Amino acid sequence: MPSALILIADGTEEMEFTITYDTLVRAGVSCTSAFVSSEKRDGNEQNPPFAHGSRGINILPDTYFSPQAATPDKYDLLVIPGGAKGAETISGSSPVQHLVRRYLEDGKFVGMICAGSLAALRSNLPKQPLTSHPSVRDQLKDAFEYSEEPVVVSGKLVTSRGPGTAFPFALTLVELLCGKEKRAEVAGPMIFPKRTFA
Repeated sequence: MPSALILIADGTEEMEFTITYDTLVRAGVSCTSAFVSSEKRDGNEQNPPFAHGSRGINILPDTYFSPQAATPDKYDLLVIPGGAKGAETISGSSPVQHLVRRYLEDGKFVGMICAGSLAALRSNLPKQPLTSHPSVRDQLKDAFEYSEEPVVVSGKLVTSRGPGTAFPFALTLVELLCGKEKRAEVAGPMIFPKRTFA
């Protein structure tokens, strides 16, 4: 069974987190959400707090983010959702930046959506095709081959644009991890309107 680690922080965009998490679970992917804190903590707390989403919705993560527990030998996919504040916290974390590079070096997938694509810049990834939310385009367009496609796949790096592209982003991750048949199997019962991305 493939496995995914989905990062979350205060200010994470709720749709990008939940749609991705839910869609992967529907495909049989074992998912774990990990809270990346913007505060210094003593490390003795066992249970993470609620993450306060960008729209004020509280989401309870599965665990605290731990670089030692998040290594690419434990997961097949690392996901970084957007939301301006959450993306700033996650992409600004040096342990996350290190893991992004390690996942890609080890041939594992990394998904970034919306402002989460800033993690590609902060992780010093090489110039390659990429997309993001328009609000962070100017920070990325010179360092990458910027695209306005809903989902961009560059080797093992998968990027997307925002809440409205969360379903094609998540379904693309399903296809890459589990195959085209599984993507169709998951998308069917969701009842997308005709002529959409499913």
